[in-house]
Amino acid sequence: MSMKVFMLGQNQVVLLDTLEQQIAKFRECHLVLDINALFTEAKCYHDKLVNIRREMVTLHEKTSRLKKRALKLQQQRRKDELEHEQRREKELERERQLIAKPAKLV
Repeated sequence: MSMKVFMLGQNQVVLLDTLEQQIAKFRECHLVLDINALFTEAKCYHDKLVNIRREMVTLHEKTSRLKKRALKLQQQRRKDELEHEQRREKELERERQLIAKPAKLV
């Protein structure tokens, strides 16, 4: 009977070792699934970053065009103001020349 108890104990040890190996494999499978989920999530965030970068480039191009347009408008406004001022001065000078001057008495 003690031989049967010994064999039973040996079988239990083998069974426990096998069970521990299976549990370890099961944990590895879950780790692989977790890693796959992380890679999927990383790809999603990478795609979001690529879209944000694309939008930033587009916005940069638009702001560059707007700045260039604003500069042209500012230059045109200054030119128009200068021309207006020159016309005004010219008209004032013309009015001064048209004003009758009193004759000098000799």
